[in-house]
This record gives sequence, structure tokens and C-alpha cells, in this order.
Amino acid sequence: QVHFVESGGGLVQPGGSLRLTCAASGPIPAGYAMGWYRQAPGKQRELVASISRLGRIEYVDSVKGRFTISRNVNNNTFWLQMDSLKPGDTAVYYCNSPEGVFDWGQGTQVTVSS
Repeated sequence: QVHFVESGGGLVQPGGSLRLTCAASGPIPAGYAMGWYRQAPGKQRELVASISRLGRIEYVDSVKGRFTISRNVNNNTFWLQMDSLKPGDTAVYYCNSPEGVFDWGQGTQVTVSS
């Protein structure tokens, strides 16, 4: 079973940037895409970005043009570059497959506030 450690969160002012990192304990099994999720207080966890093994990338409308998902060639490290951050982006961010089949990590807190 693959395990994830998310890092890179923090407190940032509106309009600022953060780069999140997801480190997997090993290569993601063949055929699985990976994604970044977020969960704001009192809300359900939502998938905000995903990248398939073939490089197909998708974003939820609320982050299009501001967030960029990427991965390394070994497919065991993933990043989420977040620019033009808004208070509505405040949440705990997690990585997992779009189907959520792997164990969830602890996540990393992102707080956007002035």
C-alpha cells in the first residue's frame, strides 16, 4: 500500500502563492492517476486537480488558471502550484488517486487570509 506525505502549506495573503508537495512511499501502481483534494471546514472533500499516467490534466472550475498540477518522472512525487490564492482556497489539502483508493495522509493546511 502506498502512503503519502503532504507538505508545503502555510498562511499566505490573498494573491499569494504556495507550492504543495506530495511524496509517495513508492511508485504509484500502474494505471492510477493522481490528484489533489481539499477539505474546508464543514465541507466535503473535493478533488481540485488530477493528472493521469498519460499526462491528461483536469481541474475543477474554481481553480482553473490559478493552480498547476505536476509530477516527477518516477511518478512518486506530485506538486500543486497555487497562484493568485483566494480566501476560498483555505482548506486542508491532500493527495490521493481520483478514486481515493489509497490511505489518506495527514494533509497540509493552507490558510489564505490578510
